Formats: sequence, C-alpha cells, structure tokens
Amino acid sequence: MTEKSALKAVLICDTQPIAIEGLRSMLGDTGDLVCAGAVKDLEDALGVTLAISPAAVLLDKSFGVHALMDWLHHLGPALGPDGVAPAPVVWGAGISEAEALRFFQAGAKGIVRRTSPPETLLTCLRAVTSGSTWMEEGIFGDAEKMLQPRRSQLTPRELQITELVERGLRNRDIGRQLGIQTGTVKIHLKHIFEKTGVRGRYGLALTGLREKGTLSLATN
Repeated sequence: MTEKSALKAVLICDTQPIAIEGLRSMLGDTGDLVCAGAVKDLEDALGVTLAISPAAVLLDKSFGVHALMDWLHHLGPALGPDGVAPAPVVWGAGISEAEALRFFQAGAKGIVRRTSPPETLLTCLRAVTSGSTWMEEGIFGDAEKMLQPRRSQLTPRELQITELVERGLRNRDIGRQLGIQTGTVKIHLKHIFEKTGVRGRYGLALTGLREKGTLSLATN
C-alpha cells in the first residue's frame, strides 16, 4: 500500500463540475495520485498552485490558448517547498500542433486529449510528476518521421534559424533578429526542411525540444 506522504497531488482546474468529480474519483482510486483540490478559473488555480505547490496542475484548454499561455508564463519557474516546480498539464478536446508547441514552449509539461481513455491521462500525470514531459501520440502526426533530423548538414545560418524557430519566433521576428529579409528566412527554412527531412516548422521545433531533452514523445 502506498504511504499517504508519498502520494502525488494533482490540482484540477476545469470548467465542468461533472468532469471535476470524475477526475477526483479517478485519482482517488490510483493509490499513487491524489486530488489536491479543484478550482473553476485560472486566477484561483494560480493562487492555489503557488500556495500549496501540487505535483501537477491539470488545466482545461477551454479557458483559451491566450489565457493559458499567460497562466503558464505567470507560473514560470515557481518552486515548491521541496524545490520541485509544479508540472502543468493541458488537456482539451482539440489541440493543434501549433497550440501544443506553444504550450510546451511556455512551460507545460504534458499535453493530452480530453477524449483519451482514463489510463492515458493517468500515464501522463505519472510521467510529469516524475519529472518527465509527456505528449499523447498523434498530436504531431507521424512523430517518428520528424524525429530523425540530419542537422550535421545545416549551415551555421540555418542552425541559427532552427534555434529561433524552436524558441517560437515567427519569420519576421527571425529576420529582424538576424538582420535579413523575411523572404530570406523562408528560403533558409525550405533548405532546412529538405536537409533534415522534418515536416514543417512545428516538426522542426518539436525535434529541437526532443534533442535537448525538453520533450519526450509518449505512446499510449
């Protein structure tokens, strides 16, 4: 039997009372996770997170991408009393590649679909509360193809642009930072995609995060 002190607390921030009660019950049956409480808005979620420092915070994507991005930035590197930062997990009925990448770049540690089986959500929560990052299979399409880069073929300029894409900069921002035209950035990106075999800027950023150990792609 798991000791009570070893339970990992999960704060729920969701808009739907039925979902909250279902999550509370599900966590209570695990033996290793426990519900630390439930709130229905992001402001309360931030206050409670900073006050009690749960192991993870489950955030409903229906609050909106911009609101969640602001929440993640406000949480920042906040540490709990044990020196470990709470792990934010975003879950939603529909999460695009662009949204998932932005959430990770802002500090999310897990991405999972709201339509997934309960065990998938529990797998995600166990991963992030153990210090890993986790993303449900399929959100970035054929992930295996994206995770076979050939960066040794890239020029120094192409490596610079790749790094800026990983940080979430848009083409015009990259051009401004490097002192080149937006059209030139697009040409460099075309060459980068051809050399690495990576599909699109989201795949490029995902690959970089994976290589740095920032993101772990997970399967169900």
